[in-house]
Amino acid sequence: MNTKEVATKVENRVTAGLRGASWDPALLPTGLQSRVVQLATGDGAQVVGCLHSLGGESTALVIMHPRELLLTHYMVPHAVAAGYACWVQGARSVGNDIRLEHEVALHDVAAGIAFLREAGFRRIVLLGNSGGAALFAFYIAQSEAGSGDRIARTPGGRPTKLDTVELARVDGLICLAPHPGQGKLLQNMIDPSVIDESDPFSTDPALDPFSATNGFELPPRGASYATDFVERYRAAQERRVARIDARARTLIAERMAERKRINGGETGDPRRAAYSGVFQVWRTNADLRCYDLSLAPSDRRWGTVWGADPYASNLGSVGFARVCTPESWLSTWSGLSSNASFDRCGAAISQPVLMIGYSGDNTVFPGDLEAIFATIASTDKQSHSVRGNHHGQPLERDERPGQEIAAGIILDWLGEKIR
Repeated sequence: MNTKEVATKVENRVTAGLRGASWDPALLPTGLQSRVVQLATGDGAQVVGCLHSLGGESTALVIMHPRELLLTHYMVPHAVAAGYACWVQGARSVGNDIRLEHEVALHDVAAGIAFLREAGFRRIVLLGNSGGAALFAFYIAQSEAGSGDRIARTPGGRPTKLDTVELARVDGLICLAPHPGQGKLLQNMIDPSVIDESDPFSTDPALDPFSATNGFELPPRGASYATDFVERYRAAQERRVARIDARARTLIAERMAERKRINGGETGDPRRAAYSGVFQVWRTNADLRCYDLSLAPSDRRWGTVWGADPYASNLGSVGFARVCTPESWLSTWSGLSSNASFDRCGAAISQPVLMIGYSGDNTVFPGDLEAIFATIASTDKQSHSVRGNHHGQPLERDERPGQEIAAGIILDWLGEKIR
């Protein structure tokens, strides 16, 4: 099938966030018990999780995303029916990722794992879906480090307090439709044509991904970008991220300088000492691979997880990293500063690893999966590709759901590796 024929298939389903990630109620096993538990984290926050089980299980799967509450994740019915408990962990930043710092989220992960150990589960396996995979890779990297070798401060400068909590070791990692990390993901998606961050319509035409001059075209043909444009575009994406990094660091430095003056007894402005500098980031959904399907060929449809309207997803009110604090940008959304990425954490992973990618995913592409897999140091690792979109939903009518196929692979792997 040539590119033109593939491009006629347009992604009309929005699968960003939880849309597509929930279970089929018909698959819930008889006797399923779901218990909501409130936990205190090591740094004094309160988080909530839910334990799904039939009772008597010795192995628990931990499912968590740093920004979403995956309470009814589609893997839960399959796993519980097969004899595995599922702990679905809520992060303190659910629904409010404007404050999300991944170093802080590790305290939330740690609290859930500590609860499971105290509850008597002998084996704990992390199941990271999409952005949850990089979060768990980060957790494993920090849990494998001695307390004195853990990251002491977030990229924004806050003390992490990771040296004060137990980060219990886990027995395995399942990466389901993983992306390289939220910062790396955004760096691949961000529109580098923006010249002025305060004006989303102030752009460099030579870098506009939606310009016919640069190769853009709507279906049925779809875009066709020249190699030199792709190279210039990627380099410019990194430069835009670096500019936003600098802006975030300046905002933090100005606030901290004002606090230092006040704390030192000098005359200062308490308003400036409190100002957090919340800012907007526009045009964050413009990965060229979503519009030119000849780039990183796969089974995906034309469009993104936000749908087929490139203007709405790039300039609409809802989008990745749309509103940030300086700290959340640096820790979560910056592909240059965030610590929560496989390229920074994969070398610390020695546990058995199972990775499953979906062939029609328009967020995670074949090259991304290959790069993630290469970073993982474990000598006991497997990678599988299953037909489906980002959440394993069928690509064609009457096709067996990718979620079901992925579940079978996971259960076989658990039976073999996690005894």
